[in-house]
Amino acid sequence: MLTSNMSHSGRFILTVIFLLIFIQSARGKDCVCELVNSDPDFPEFKLDNVELTASQCTENITSEKITEIDRLVLGLQHRIWQLVDMVSILEKEDNGNLYAAVSLRIIELELAEIQDLLDELNQTTSTYQQLSIQAAEELQNMQETMEELEMSDHTQAMVKQRQNELLKKELVRCQNVLNSTLPPPTLSPGHCGLGHLVGVSGPKTYSLTVHGTSYSFGAWGRDANPASGDENKYWLVVLSSSNAYGNFIRQYNSLSTIILGIDPTDTYISSSNPTTNTIQGPNMIMYANALYYNCYNTYSVCQFNLTTQSVSTVALPNDAGYNNKFPFAHLGTTYGYTDMDFVTDESGVYVIYATTSNFGNVVISKVETSNPPVLGQTWSTSLHKKTVTNTFMVCGVLYATRYLDQETEEIFYTYDTKTNKERYDLRINIKKMQTNIKSINYDPRDHLLYVFNDAYIVTYETKFGELY
Repeated sequence: MLTSNMSHSGRFILTVIFLLIFIQSARGKDCVCELVNSDPDFPEFKLDNVELTASQCTENITSEKITEIDRLVLGLQHRIWQLVDMVSILEKEDNGNLYAAVSLRIIELELAEIQDLLDELNQTTSTYQQLSIQAAEELQNMQETMEELEMSDHTQAMVKQRQNELLKKELVRCQNVLNSTLPPPTLSPGHCGLGHLVGVSGPKTYSLTVHGTSYSFGAWGRDANPASGDENKYWLVVLSSSNAYGNFIRQYNSLSTIILGIDPTDTYISSSNPTTNTIQGPNMIMYANALYYNCYNTYSVCQFNLTTQSVSTVALPNDAGYNNKFPFAHLGTTYGYTDMDFVTDESGVYVIYATTSNFGNVVISKVETSNPPVLGQTWSTSLHKKTVTNTFMVCGVLYATRYLDQETEEIFYTYDTKTNKERYDLRINIKKMQTNIKSINYDPRDHLLYVFNDAYIVTYETKFGELY
């Protein structure tokens, strides 16, 4: 028993003994410290809920679902035109009402199916409206939750994570730039891997424009070289003055909106029509957000930049036809102010025209799409322009059409700018929906022909292979 009378040396020895015992007992054990955090716990479950909601929104809103309305509209349009054909057949029947009764039953069934499509379209539209409202509410809730989480994130972990994500994206972008190769060279004519045009099928789509039948001259299509974000836009130009002149370009965000004629954006070249730099003739094209067309009352190419809304020009040879000197034509009629036709293919923009020095025959000139534009390489053909109704280019090959009858246009001629060879025996028929084709534009992105057919906008599919 220890007493207060214990000597200093005794107490020292006893202290050493206790210390040795403590060290010996601690050798085989971990030293544990309790850390007390004064801040409240981070609400991790809320972050998990936000991630789950975002994932569900991504699943609900997909490109496939968004394009469902386009599919329904096109399907409905196709069935309506089938119904029109059936009614036309019924009107011609006169067989003691026997066939008429059968036709009426068929039409009744067709109307029922059209009604089903309309119901489905209305239901789909209503569903997407509800989906849009719900998505907006979810986004608002997620935004409020994320703001709350950031306030709870005292260690700044979320802020640092966001900064890290931005740094990762920037590193990926820089890596892509480092690994990227030089842009591919401009494709030389006749060498884009498609082969020769051997057939045209369709029409794939067929619709009257929002302007109705009042304006039967114009053109439409897609930008052959669009800016990022504009890949799905469609453009439309109608000649609203004397079927010869136009002063504005109308754009739509999708095929369904141009068919339905809703939500257009109009860009005006000038406030009056016709006047300097306005459009003359229906044969125009859109390339790299610029419209190429025949300038009013001149033998010049106009380039209207939709971004800057400015016009640049380049003159054709001074013996080039304009103001109906060398228009497209056939034995029955001429197409007014079609002296110049602007076309695109996989390599860029061309202008098709005729000159007196080439005896009124077709001349092809490449248009370099600089600002201002300049004329590039030129080819002279033996094709007389007034025997042609329209032209377009595919892979550096010029194709020309002619009028056969009210229902058929024929692609009969080709000129290969790579080999300088001509053919007059192609014989590819295009089934027309109206009597006169006023313009044809080939889109190298989807390989469709965009046709303006007496106030109707029509598309056709192209087929490529080997010619014999």
